[in-house]
Amino acid sequence: MTAPVNGPVNGSADASPGIPADPPGGRKAVAVWGIGVAVYFVAVIFRTSLGVAGLDAADRFHVNASALATFSLLQLLVYAGMQIPVGLMVDRLGTKKVLTLGAVLFTVGQLGFALSPSYGMALAARALLGCGDAMTFISVLRLGTRWFPARRGPLMAQLAGLVGMAGNLVSTLVLAPVLHGVGWTAAFAGSAVAGLVVLVPLVLFLRDHPEGHGPAPRTAGASGGFVRRQIRESWAEPGTRLGLWVHFTTQFPAMVFLLLWGMPFLVEAQGLSRTTAGGLLTLVVASNMALGLVYGQIVGRRQSARIPLALGTVGLTALLWAAVLGYPGDRAPMWLLVTLCLVLGGCGPASMIGFDFARPANPAERQGTASGITNMGGFLASMTTLLTVGILLDATGDNYRIAFSTVFVLEAVGVLNILRLRPLALARERERAHATVPGPAAPPGPVPTEPGRALA
Repeated sequence: MTAPVNGPVNGSADASPGIPADPPGGRKAVAVWGIGVAVYFVAVIFRTSLGVAGLDAADRFHVNASALATFSLLQLLVYAGMQIPVGLMVDRLGTKKVLTLGAVLFTVGQLGFALSPSYGMALAARALLGCGDAMTFISVLRLGTRWFPARRGPLMAQLAGLVGMAGNLVSTLVLAPVLHGVGWTAAFAGSAVAGLVVLVPLVLFLRDHPEGHGPAPRTAGASGGFVRRQIRESWAEPGTRLGLWVHFTTQFPAMVFLLLWGMPFLVEAQGLSRTTAGGLLTLVVASNMALGLVYGQIVGRRQSARIPLALGTVGLTALLWAAVLGYPGDRAPMWLLVTLCLVLGGCGPASMIGFDFARPANPAERQGTASGITNMGGFLASMTTLLTVGILLDATGDNYRIAFSTVFVLEAVGVLNILRLRPLALARERERAHATVPGPAAPPGPVPTEPGRALA
């Protein structure tokens, strides 16, 4: 990755005067970052807990499928809407304060969901949970950039995503049997205790940055127009906009499949049992976790892989969806559905590449805002697809082939914007690489930020 303006080009301490050294990393960095990802892990468990309790929720609150889907849509709406405000809060208040507030909110939301006697109160609890959840991921990304060298950024981001998918897996494998064993209130109230468990080390031990690596002090008058300036300057960077479109294009196919429409598609359109369909959904999660490590290592070693990985994942996803939806006959064979689920597992890791464009495009004091803008992309695409698929299913009498064609439309829009912004973003990265190389003027052409690595 191209070194940020405020870091050395090679990630070492031997930077030229006036260019601060990268954070050192090490055991303390791992420990502090581990506290942050533990909070994110719990947030994802809470976020995905409704996925294993849909039928129970319908019985408890006496609602139909449309009202039940509102839980997921509201949570996504709150999450997406909070991304830029949370990014601004992280840049202004620091990681610890925002992460602490998030942990308090999602814990109260989970407890409120356990105790809600009505559908309306349950919706309010999920909105509160979504608000707290929205504060976690950007905070963890910020910890990674503050505590680890820039060259570790792609791997730390992928590891954070992997921990999130592990939380999804815990919801599926642990919370579901607990829910059926002890009942609604005990299961959800008991899980809320995990929020208190991670809150203690967060308050006691988490630090925003290593000693000597804090953000530069704001100049006089810097507070005026802070929000407008942060958003304007972050959006002005082609790398931020490219990051948003990469996230938009890659994340939503798997998100929509896991969050709402995967189970109905596999059961109603493909004729699978709920147990078999649940196994395929778990396969998506497991594939995501395995591919996250692979993608992180590839991008961390060679920045030229960013665009090929992102577009390759989009192309392969579109190809498998086309094969499943266009398969002759009423149902696709099991081997094809398994392949689709394995490929969908790459959507999450590919979406993290978006942050690898936004991160070097912005200085440290704008990292939160830029990450928030990038993170909105996939969730906006997911909300659009969730709604459009539902509308098309109602309009076509549950024709999943027509409804899921929405995936191709949004992927096409995203790919066009990625191709449009790629030259601008990479030109800016080259400018920064030249500006931060100490010593004699660099030769013409792309300047790798580390030996053997070139810009994508």
